[in-house]
Amino acid sequence: MRILWLKTELLHPVDKGGKIRTYQMLREMKRRHHITYLTLDETPGDQFSHEQASEYCHELICVPHRTEDKFTARFYAELALNLVSPLPYFIQKYRSSVMARKIKSALYEHRPDLLVCDFLHPSVNMPDRMPCPSVLFQHNVEAMIWQRHYEVQANPLKKAYLYNQWRKTHRYERHACGRFDRVVAVSTDDGETMKTEYGIPEVPDIPTGVDTAYFQRSPAVSPDPHHLVFTGSMDWLPNEDGILYFVEQVLPRVRRVLPDVRLTIVGRNPFPRLVELSRQDPAVTVTGRVDDVRPYMERAGAYIVPIRIGGGTRLKVYEAMAMEMPVVSTRVGAEGLPVLDGQHLLFADSPEDFASAVIRILTDAQLARALGAQAAATVRERFGWGNVATKFSFICQNALQEFEQKKGMAVSAQRRDAIA
Repeated sequence: MRILWLKTELLHPVDKGGKIRTYQMLREMKRRHHITYLTLDETPGDQFSHEQASEYCHELICVPHRTEDKFTARFYAELALNLVSPLPYFIQKYRSSVMARKIKSALYEHRPDLLVCDFLHPSVNMPDRMPCPSVLFQHNVEAMIWQRHYEVQANPLKKAYLYNQWRKTHRYERHACGRFDRVVAVSTDDGETMKTEYGIPEVPDIPTGVDTAYFQRSPAVSPDPHHLVFTGSMDWLPNEDGILYFVEQVLPRVRRVLPDVRLTIVGRNPFPRLVELSRQDPAVTVTGRVDDVRPYMERAGAYIVPIRIGGGTRLKVYEAMAMEMPVVSTRVGAEGLPVLDGQHLLFADSPEDFASAVIRILTDAQLARALGAQAAATVRERFGWGNVATKFSFICQNALQEFEQKKGMAVSAQRRDAIA
């Protein structure tokens, strides 16, 4: 197949969940399909990112674009102006008339067999009429994320703003999903939610994958039994919320039993509040972006996923499992993943339960080893990226076949009408 793949960012550096999933899938799919990657580009001078695109596509089409940096005056002005927009802010900021023209040109010049819209964001630039079948690849149910932001927010003004974003996201997402020939989810749970909320009769899902060759523990490194680690993009609000929740409500409870416990938070662009918190507490380290998360993971005695807000699935859980790490997670943190409490990881949703689970793992070496070994064996056997890309390709091929069948039926009907 010739596939036109729409995105709002280049994939290098491959440093967050959405990029990792797309990068790994496209690397596999490029072996079997012709990939034209059309994307917004906020760093047109970044030669490295452009050159590395050859790893996952045959042709690259970039559209220069700029979004405002967070916490600047212009950023807050955009948030305020968005109150009168029918679009949620996270969609509005990626609206681009240039990208819309480039998509139309690519559809008629490259003549792809299929268009894939990766995440909801690029859909705002798609034409109303399509000459080929289209697939929306939903890494999350976006409205669910905004609903959970609203539900956990205590500040009345922020809560009102988040409610506004949630309702606009729900309306936009429902409308957008109805425009595509196929919507693909990353978990059965997300697929069921979209069927119920948006009236989509069928939503196939693909599993989450992990690079099992890359994420392996070094036998030469011994973990610190009283050291915790979290990895993730720290400019993503659900990650920040989860870590602040852990540091403020869970960590003090752990310290009552293990006063020397330490936490390392690894991930790009941490918000100022989190950086300041780490300055106040020497036992909490915030690294910012790193080239390789594995050394930080393998030195820790346990991996935490205290996520309270989110959708889709967290690749970080499988990465930690592949590294043979014992994991403590909220149920939201491991949502959509086929993992079992007490077999692959420990689930804990309240501050008290989360602290107790962390203490169990950090003080019971046998339990920690057993969880890590079973988790690693499971992901290595079942969740390599090759299987994920194969299933996604199969879904795309089915969408193409159905589109061609409908087109053939329409032509036959026109001929019958002409004869009559």
